[in-house]
Amino acid sequence: MVLLRDGMCPGLDEALVRDLRAADIKSVEDLVSSDIEELAQKCSVSYKALFAIRRVLLAQHAAFPVSGADLYEELLSSTAILSSGNPSLDKLLDSGLYTGEITELAGGPGSGKSQVCFGVAVNISHHLKRSVMYIDTTGGLTATRLLQMLKAETSNTEEQMEALQRIHIFCVFDIFSLLDTLHSLCSGRLQQASVGGGCVKVVIVDSVSAVIAPVLGGKQNEGMSLMAQVAGVLKTMAKDFNVAALVTNHVTRSDSGEVQPGLGLSWSHVPRTRILLERMEKAGTSHSSLRSATLIKSSRQPCHIREEFDLQWWSRSEEGTSEKRKLEDDSNSC
Repeated sequence: MVLLRDGMCPGLDEALVRDLRAADIKSVEDLVSSDIEELAQKCSVSYKALFAIRRVLLAQHAAFPVSGADLYEELLSSTAILSSGNPSLDKLLDSGLYTGEITELAGGPGSGKSQVCFGVAVNISHHLKRSVMYIDTTGGLTATRLLQMLKAETSNTEEQMEALQRIHIFCVFDIFSLLDTLHSLCSGRLQQASVGGGCVKVVIVDSVSAVIAPVLGGKQNEGMSLMAQVAGVLKTMAKDFNVAALVTNHVTRSDSGEVQPGLGLSWSHVPRTRILLERMEKAGTSHSSLRSATLIKSSRQPCHIREEFDLQWWSRSEEGTSEKRKLEDDSNSC
């Protein structure tokens, strides 16, 4: 369900949105399925204007068929594979993050989800010279940590500052602020950031579960609808703007005690690729930087591939990574 909002299409201003809500028309679905003539009378707006709004919304949100050949050609010409900067993760991701897709990192507290996101942001901004939109929902992102990682990549202060300028940070702490930010990015901020320096190739949400989990369950029936809206905007953004979306999620335990990503079955269909991060305890040390990463969902590779890596990789890597363009037809899938 997509809620109506000011500026969604020409003619749909704040006053009309308010009048429509007063008439119990809150979503696009409500508007397109209503009697336009009767609704125009209730809202004191011309039938012609309301019909035009309805037609535009239908064009924006209706699905149109496309042939498999056309879709394949589009993927070949537009899909970019962006290295995470870590060879072990890139192996699980089939070379890196794919634009047009949502990739999820799931793990418990201290599993390294945020550190991986920091490393990806630094690698994309410094080595690939591309902009990154980083949406921080936990307050865990600090410029000091980003600068520390960049100093390990280059001693040139100017290059460090240029890379930092390509990382655009948004701090949001509830699902409504997250939706507003995502809609704002789709409405023009992605293009503005691209003009400012390096086209935007990655949007990171760390963490998506921190703002979705509180509205799920109990008597809050709108929680599933809000989660679906977040999923829809992320998918649309990734596809329409040719960016890679990277999100983090918490973990829960199944009835059998198995660790699994949170947010339930409905959310499990949203990411194209899911990786489970876990801590690896090293004998004689209480705080090891070693982590294991297990591929638990992929449309390109067999599941349950496992790799080990060190979170300090991004702080010591000296190898430049490149942006690759390819799409391989792999019959192995989960």
